[in-house]
Amino acid sequence: MDRKRKWCVGGGAVLWVLLAHVAVALEVPLDPKVLEGLPQPPTITYQSPKDYIIDPRENININCEAKGQPHPSFSWTLNGTHFDVDKDPKVTMQPSSGSLVIDISDGDKGEAYEGVFQCTARNEHGTAVSSNVVVRQSRSPLWSKESNEPRIVQLGDSLILHCRPPVGLPPPIIFWMDPWFKRLPQNSRVSQALNGDMYFSNVLMEDSHSDYICYARFTHTQTIQQKQPITVRVLDMEAMNETVLASFINETDLFGDSPTGDRKPSFMVPPGTSSTFMVLKGETLQLECIAEGLPTPEISWSKDNGNFPEGRFLFKNYQKTLEVIKVTEADAGNYRCTAKNSKGLTHHVITVEVKAAPYWTGAPRNLILAPKESGVMTCLVGGNPKPTVTWSVNGVPIENAPNDTCREVKGDTIFLTDVRTGSSAVYQCNASNEFGYLMANAFVNVLSEPPRVLTPPNNVYQVITNSPALLHCASFGSPIPTITWFKEGQPSVLNGDPYVLHTNGTLEIHVAQPLHSGKYTCIAKNDLGSRENHVHLQVKEPTRILMQPEYKVVQRNRKAVFDCKVKHDPSLVPTMIWLKDDEDLPDDDRFVIGADSLSISDVTVADEGRYTCIMNTTLDQDSASATLTVVEAAPIVDEQPDPPADLELTDQLARSVQLTWIPGDEHNSQTQKFLIQYEDSRHDKGVWVNMTEVPGTKTTARLDLSPYVWYSFRVLALNGVGFSEPSAPSEQYRTSPSKPDDNPSDVQGFGTEPNNLVISWKKLTELQANGPALTILVSWKQKDVEQEWNNDAVDNNITEYVVSDTPTFVPYDIKVQATNLFGNAPEPEPVVGYSGEDFPSGAPASVKVEAGNDTIAEISWEPVPMATVNGRLKGYKVYYWREKSLLKEESQPEEVKVMIFSGNKTEGKLPGLHPFSLYNLQIKVFNGKGEGPQSATQTFETPEGVPGRPAFLTITPSLDSLILEWGPPEEDNGRLTGYTLQYQPVNNTSELGPMEEMNLAANETMVTLAKLKYSTRYKVYISANTIKGSGPTRTEEAATIIDEVLMRPPTVAVGTGPTEPPHPTSPPTQSPPLSPVFKGLPIGQPFRRVNSSVEENGAFITWEYSGPDNVYVEYNVENSKDAWTKEPVNGTQTHLIKGLKAGMTYRVRVVAKDHSDQTMHSTDELVITVPAMPNTQVDIATQGWFIGLMCAVALLILILLIVCFIKRNKGGKYPVKEKEDQHQDPEVQPMKEDDGTFGEYRKRTGDNSIYNSIPDATGKRESSSSSSCIMN
Repeated sequence: MDRKRKWCVGGGAVLWVLLAHVAVALEVPLDPKVLEGLPQPPTITYQSPKDYIIDPRENININCEAKGQPHPSFSWTLNGTHFDVDKDPKVTMQPSSGSLVIDISDGDKGEAYEGVFQCTARNEHGTAVSSNVVVRQSRSPLWSKESNEPRIVQLGDSLILHCRPPVGLPPPIIFWMDPWFKRLPQNSRVSQALNGDMYFSNVLMEDSHSDYICYARFTHTQTIQQKQPITVRVLDMEAMNETVLASFINETDLFGDSPTGDRKPSFMVPPGTSSTFMVLKGETLQLECIAEGLPTPEISWSKDNGNFPEGRFLFKNYQKTLEVIKVTEADAGNYRCTAKNSKGLTHHVITVEVKAAPYWTGAPRNLILAPKESGVMTCLVGGNPKPTVTWSVNGVPIENAPNDTCREVKGDTIFLTDVRTGSSAVYQCNASNEFGYLMANAFVNVLSEPPRVLTPPNNVYQVITNSPALLHCASFGSPIPTITWFKEGQPSVLNGDPYVLHTNGTLEIHVAQPLHSGKYTCIAKNDLGSRENHVHLQVKEPTRILMQPEYKVVQRNRKAVFDCKVKHDPSLVPTMIWLKDDEDLPDDDRFVIGADSLSISDVTVADEGRYTCIMNTTLDQDSASATLTVVEAAPIVDEQPDPPADLELTDQLARSVQLTWIPGDEHNSQTQKFLIQYEDSRHDKGVWVNMTEVPGTKTTARLDLSPYVWYSFRVLALNGVGFSEPSAPSEQYRTSPSKPDDNPSDVQGFGTEPNNLVISWKKLTELQANGPALTILVSWKQKDVEQEWNNDAVDNNITEYVVSDTPTFVPYDIKVQATNLFGNAPEPEPVVGYSGEDFPSGAPASVKVEAGNDTIAEISWEPVPMATVNGRLKGYKVYYWREKSLLKEESQPEEVKVMIFSGNKTEGKLPGLHPFSLYNLQIKVFNGKGEGPQSATQTFETPEGVPGRPAFLTITPSLDSLILEWGPPEEDNGRLTGYTLQYQPVNNTSELGPMEEMNLAANETMVTLAKLKYSTRYKVYISANTIKGSGPTRTEEAATIIDEVLMRPPTVAVGTGPTEPPHPTSPPTQSPPLSPVFKGLPIGQPFRRVNSSVEENGAFITWEYSGPDNVYVEYNVENSKDAWTKEPVNGTQTHLIKGLKAGMTYRVRVVAKDHSDQTMHSTDELVITVPAMPNTQVDIATQGWFIGLMCAVALLILILLIVCFIKRNKGGKYPVKEKEDQHQDPEVQPMKEDDGTFGEYRKRTGDNSIYNSIPDATGKRESSSSSSCIMN
């Protein structure tokens, strides 16, 4: 490191010197022993990602960990304001770190904690800050309510089914399925676009479905939402021309005169012939082209003046999507997609522009400087557009920080000159452009530290002769220490041929030789002191293969052997590896690796190849190879091997002997193993017993022997054909007697009667006797009782001993030991056994039963005293049975059921009971012997339950009614209180209408549903009731009969002219909510990708933004002069506007303001329409049957009026006219009213009062009590 010792006075001369003599950064040591006690400013070691989307079901964890000396303290800001952790009981800070845990598990909403969090770690040497952590809660908004009209499309036309999912956080995954949750099949004709819409290049008749459903899966909340199904109807106009319906459609010119024919492709996405697309460096580029046409077009891609990046591109969605991962600047340019079919082709050119958020080309690094030293800190970043670099010191913008005459900032570089003690600090570099930002901490630590050697003392370095050797001397100190090396016995400094001293203190020997072995010393020295360290170098001999494997030609089924003898340094441990064709050997027992060879038995053609011997040590390796060729051999007849010969016993010991032999002829089949057998002439003469096996490559075996046996041995060889004849027996070998080695095994103690103890064991074999007069010594005594052991000796052939007159079920310690004339076997460990059990003498008491519900009863009882169990308590048996039904007196008792409760359990539940029944219950305790006496019988009743389904339901339809009959439920489960009858209409699309409900008496089994709609299907539900509620429902469907009279068209009178034929009027439909109108911002503005989705009373707005944090969402009613309503967004990039009125249209924009509330940036206005609340009721006035009925009624009324008018014109004589004829005065003649009718009398039946009379000439009315008017 070059150093300047002048104090900083400012000026150009100092800066020029600084540029010429810049201090090299001193790395911070990682050794914790060195760091202990070393002053150090804070360093952020772990923090949460910049964008943190929280799950509302989990606590919020925001990480912030830092190191420093002394350990730093932590604080937080939220949206630029101090966040007081101690005042919020929901927030806790982890000990020894700044990580926050916000508890929202009790249902608190996470929205309260949305915003921009930033952590600060500080100690007396500086302040480090974390990157901004934007906390946003994941959202899965509901789909906007809409009415999806059927999509009617002509055969061969293109079609787009829009999904338009709600805007979630993060965005949902879109997929299309049918109602049975099967994904819709996709191909080159039908595919899903990147935005989730489903595109049909041309439709077929098979595309007609009523169940195209778009699903949105929100990954954070693990929810899936479904759009209303979309109906698609494909019409074949050519086929429809032969029908009456086709004639009607052709007259209305709905689809034209002929079906759509073959046509050349045209692009549906993107439209037109060219478009532009911007992508950020490092992201994934996705370009999409979807074309329509008939036949289905094929899509291909190319790039103008270039090729696709190798290894980074792929085609998806049947060539319709081009994806390029890890985009670089070289990926910019024109991408051409071509759609082609038999009718022609078309092109679309997408111009891709690559921008870049800031990225590091040289992040700032920590500096450790001694007083009066100089240094440089740089912040090198790339980006497009070029990022702006700003500096802060200890979390404060550097222009607002206290002035430091030794610091000068030049863009992305800070120059430090002649630093002083106490000027340690943490610097923050922030680089940002419109697409993002980077922030990094780097400290300057001004220290005065004597040298420390970090390399462990007495390190041993081992190298192979003629290879390089590196001896390390890592050090730390401030100023940086100088390093010198010495070799033991040489006073001169080592720096020159063959030694090279590196700047980090490492000493290198390019070509190490044995004479360089020895002890080396390094010395680290600076102005404050010196420190030395010793290391050792060992130069080893290289590993060499002396006998290499040779080329082999071997006949098939024979054996191949490759030799590989190696010389290596005796102090190194070698490891031999064999490879076949540079791969591991096959996992086959035929391949056997020896100390210096590889053998392959029964070689096959598959074994041919190159075999490599590799000898590894910890420092080096050597290898050699040879080839194996397998050839066919003349036919060979395999036979059993000859028996081994010349058996010999050597190294004879008391308990072992070594047996050797000579193998016989293998007869063309390799020996696989040898079987050794023995004969015991003392105990079992003439019987040969298998003793052990050894591999076929060995001819010796060490045999373990037992005392007091007369051994003879023989050997058999086994090859692929079979075993050989046994060899001749060896000489007899007699072992000396000894005391037993083993005691009888499987010792147990149990009782067969209440007053005995049976002790049993497994007898020893003759080989285990080890000597003459083998007997068994049986010992017993009560456990935990102060008494002497009882003993008895029995013959080895006996395996059971009975102790009589024992207490009932008490524990005993038991020992069974072998003994012979030469002594006893080792003392055995006692085994615990129990004397015999008796039947329990006590019965459970205080039995309680409580019916928890209609099918389960809870029982409990007092346990019996353990003294009355008389054995090992196994549990309790509960006997219970149904005595009778409380509803049906003639019911018979049911079979007794048993439920067992193991151990000392004294409570439980009895499941599977019948409701409204009388039960009996008894309890018995049981042990290994059997059951004890029963408890007193308990009686309990189960309460009423819900009844079963009605036995049947039949429906008899008529014109406007349904006759229902049903049967009572087979399982009443209580007293029936009645029936609940429900019914509702079902339309042609299986949609259910409003539900009607009737409550019927318990004795009713028939009812008529009157005044129903004719020709309508109804769904009927009926269930029986008790006081506990309704039982299961029985459901049936039936339809009323069609009224053929009402279906006939009305008759038109001759001469009245043609009338409009009655046909159903299309019901008024509600227009779907308008999609938000969005005008995109040009690239380069702070706001990007603004989107919205509407709900019943609000709108959800999302955007991308890089800039100041004072962001608001403003909105007002479209075309109004009201002021904009402003809502802050708390540092997030999403906002939910609440309280909007249904059916209203609003203008919305997102703005960024400065501290004086002046708008700095703004998006274009979004126009959103809040959907009106849909009317879920069916408008009867729009129903076809109702319109037809009204037309018929109107026609009948018209006919009646015509008849009435004709009869009136005939001048029929009324009773009042006779009276008028008597008065010849014309003044008293009845006057014709203006409406063309005659004034008449009208009399209410049974009433003498006159309601209307004819006025006379004076305007007065005559009254009459005897005249009445008849109206025709």
